[in-house]
Amino acid sequence: MLAALLEKIRSRDSIVGIVGLGYVGLPLLLRFSEVGFRVIGFDIDKLKVDALNAGHSYIEHIPADRIAQVRTRGFEATTDFSRAGEADVLILCVPTPLNKYREPDLSFVIQTTDTLVPYLRKGQLLSLESTTYPGTTDEELAPRVQSCGLTIGQDVFLVYSPEREDPGNATFSTQTIPKICGGVTKHCLDVGMALYGQVIDRVVPVSSTRAAELTKLLENIHRAVNIGLVNEMKIVADKMGIDIHEVIRAAATKPFGFVPYYPGPGLGGHCIPIDPFYLTWKAREYGVNTRFIELAGEVNAAMPDYVITKVVTALNKVRKSLNGASVLVLGIAYKKNVDDMRESPAVVLMEKLQDLGAKVAYSDPHVAVFPRLRHHTYFDLSSVSLTPDTIASFDCIVLATDHDRFDYAMIRDHASIIVDTRGKYLDAADNIVKS
Repeated sequence: MLAALLEKIRSRDSIVGIVGLGYVGLPLLLRFSEVGFRVIGFDIDKLKVDALNAGHSYIEHIPADRIAQVRTRGFEATTDFSRAGEADVLILCVPTPLNKYREPDLSFVIQTTDTLVPYLRKGQLLSLESTTYPGTTDEELAPRVQSCGLTIGQDVFLVYSPEREDPGNATFSTQTIPKICGGVTKHCLDVGMALYGQVIDRVVPVSSTRAAELTKLLENIHRAVNIGLVNEMKIVADKMGIDIHEVIRAAATKPFGFVPYYPGPGLGGHCIPIDPFYLTWKAREYGVNTRFIELAGEVNAAMPDYVITKVVTALNKVRKSLNGASVLVLGIAYKKNVDDMRESPAVVLMEKLQDLGAKVAYSDPHVAVFPRLRHHTYFDLSSVSLTPDTIASFDCIVLATDHDRFDYAMIRDHASIIVDTRGKYLDAADNIVKS
């Protein structure tokens, strides 16, 4: 089985099944198809499947012409998971969110695996890319694969290779971002390395799936902790009357020993706000309290409240109450220049502002209509078109996500109050409050 599968992968005759066609799965399937693999995309969302089969894209930074091109190469999407048996390779790119108690929610991974198990056969590779805690592949996937009588490392091969997608990043792509891979056995690792080596410039092997799982967590916890540090520094600097963004720019001129991180209204995205909780939850099984990680999480989680305080203070200075005030939130994607709304702190800001009685609206050139989000309030709103009159009509503007397509000079010239959470406005102005 090993030799035959390796030969099919190296000759690119193997069929690759991508399970989960979101921000991770879609770029990956494009890459496999573009280098010559036949690809089948699996998703439970019929709207996504229909869009892809029609040659359309539902992710802003992925153009429709790339979808249309891979369709001509034989790519197809389906909601029929019974077709998993056609694939020689199955790559799971499904969500691993937190539940309402801020605990790991592996339901998507487990349910997807359970759905695939009846169709697994000898000579297949199963790869999990979803971010998760160390032990998930060994403890959750391996027993399910073995339950159908297949021997891992002999009949089928199981690896963990964490996704490292960065939506909208023009510098690094699926091809150029190095790939971590860990296998349940050596033969599993050999197959995983062979597969990803066909589409990724550099594949980095590690000794186990647990090491690969912890690698992904470390990458994002590193960012979460450092962002927590700089968010705390922002509060200290503000009390001292110092612009933290000026300080960061100055510190970044040091050519060694310093990496700049930037404060904001909170953490967003599919990884950084979530991944630390996967490790802190699992660490408790070993009697370890991850105090440093949890402290950074507390600081970051408190940032929306800090911004709200700034809004209240700014309105008070002009003798207005937040209750009844009209507030326009600029940018509701979790980072600039993308349409990705996952875990966006701007949504938390909108919820808190509304709960305090504000009349909330938003403007985002990348999000035309407010979507329905897991564990968040639904706002029946569309993006407000920015004009001088529109901007002047709001009591307060909160800059939450600093998209390049905003006309910042025009906004500054016509806004009554701007609460800038991103340090976009470098010069002091009477109507700008730095947060």
